[in-house]
Amino acid sequence: MSTTSASARTDSLSRDALAVLQPGFRGTTTAPDWLLRRIDEGLASVALFGRNIERPEQVAALTGQLRAERGDLLVAIDEEGGDVTRLEVNEGSSFPGNLALGAVDDPDLTRAVAQEIGRRLAEVGVNLDWAPSADVNANPDNPVIGVRSFGADPKLVARHTAAYVEGMQAAGVATSVKHFPGHGDTAVDSHHDLPRIDADLNVLADRDLVPFRAAVAAGTKAVMSAHILVPALDPNRPATLSPEALHGLLRRPVADGGFGFDGLIISDAIEMKAISAAYGVERGTVLALAAGVDAICVGGGLADEDTVRRLRDALVQAVRAGELKEERLADAAARVRALADWARLDTRGAGSAPSVAAAPEVGLAAARRAVRVTAGPRATAPLTRPAYVAAFTPMASIAVGDDTPWGVAAELARLLPGTETEALDNARVTEHGVPETIARVCAKAGERPIVAVVRDVHRHTWMTDALAALVTARPDTIVVEMGVPQAAPVGALHIATHGAARVCGRAAAEVITGG
Repeated sequence: MSTTSASARTDSLSRDALAVLQPGFRGTTTAPDWLLRRIDEGLASVALFGRNIERPEQVAALTGQLRAERGDLLVAIDEEGGDVTRLEVNEGSSFPGNLALGAVDDPDLTRAVAQEIGRRLAEVGVNLDWAPSADVNANPDNPVIGVRSFGADPKLVARHTAAYVEGMQAAGVATSVKHFPGHGDTAVDSHHDLPRIDADLNVLADRDLVPFRAAVAAGTKAVMSAHILVPALDPNRPATLSPEALHGLLRRPVADGGFGFDGLIISDAIEMKAISAAYGVERGTVLALAAGVDAICVGGGLADEDTVRRLRDALVQAVRAGELKEERLADAAARVRALADWARLDTRGAGSAPSVAAAPEVGLAAARRAVRVTAGPRATAPLTRPAYVAAFTPMASIAVGDDTPWGVAAELARLLPGTETEALDNARVTEHGVPETIARVCAKAGERPIVAVVRDVHRHTWMTDALAALVTARPDTIVVEMGVPQAAPVGALHIATHGAARVCGRAAAEVITGG
């Protein structure tokens, strides 16, 4: 091979290796110089996280800056609505999230919500959403899915997943349905360790895989793989690294028992411990591409130029060493570029975002419809005076993050000025003990009515014990459950919102005040 030919091949490999990466960047709301250089060198996707977002105008300017380097750039985001929001990371989402939509069970509403989220994303230049979650919440103790799922019924999850895909893609934003082959029946968060699902193939087919088939039938442009071990599919490697799960099931023709999916396969964040702890990010990236992944999500934790360089070089070296077929890398890069062409937002031709009508209040309407109220024997009239809010706060998962506010206190204070609140977490309750903690809450509340806000109370013994003690001490306590309402209702009034988004808090506050 001539020097010129070798140089051209190296450049082609490098551009393809960059094309399959979907990196984030740290510490700035404008694009760093290194990122712009990499786009010029072949990078075809960029991911935005909450740290990159302040307000819509700033996001639009940022994506415009990125597309000045490459007009067909994919700009990705993790915008599920509900608990997981990046566009509204500092104030809470205008949309209630999947469990609330599943509780309403109106696919037309889900479609409208997804279209409005998509419209807002397209408006600021984002054209790929790592959403929706198509996981069937089969394990109520799941620490990372919960209200991010439409529910525990596979058919319900399937019809709402399909509706979500249709709605968002009608706005010109590609969906990446996740987390294939289903993260719902896990008790481990793959951000921290490798979950395992021991269901047999029949259970998988009848439960976890049903929504993904519906998503493919609805035309989803992308599917995100899960870092979970499913021995029925592959006893050795998690789905992201498994040819059996990806080529053998997701890509396999329908006539042969597969899904027949021909779109983009994206990995969940490659730096998550389920992959990085066992394989390292470089080796994990190579194995993922070899298994059938087309695009590598990275940047939630590792978000710098060195990470992009290391992953690019690992892919190039793997091709040269014969560990990754050059044709596989080229095919993956071509799939990324094909989706980028479909999702172009800088033209008025095919693939550009269509004009869709704005529906800014659809999220609040959905949140209101999702509320479920159970009156106890000491049910009281709507509150007309300031309340005292005790927010029992569990540790947030990495997917949700600590930056996004939640609860009912802010909305209740708007309706009932003078309302005060305090946050109670496991460490504080454990330090003081349940009796002392609840005695202090009651003393601080005084004559004011108490509103207890919980989140997945069934998953937290400390929270269950504290709530029981509070309801015993103050039977007129109003309880707002903003997670999965698995535990039996307690309190004078029990309000299940099926999510902790800002609009869920507003819907609950309206019920409390009769507004």
